[in-house]
Amino acid sequence: MTADPDPFEQGQRAARENIPAEANPYQDGSEQHALWAAGHERVATAVEANEGEGS
Repeated sequence: MTADPDPFEQGQRAARENIPAEANPYQDGSEQHALWAAGHERVATAVEANEGEGS
């Protein structure tokens, strides 16, 4: 049995793969859209913070 994909984890994966936030596959305004965006932002923010420390 395959579980439904977790939108939060999908958003995190997308950010790690440098996929822009605008590529969110879920309908704007849906709970899945918000979860995907939150996951993406969490990883993107951490990546940006690490890049800032290295310069």
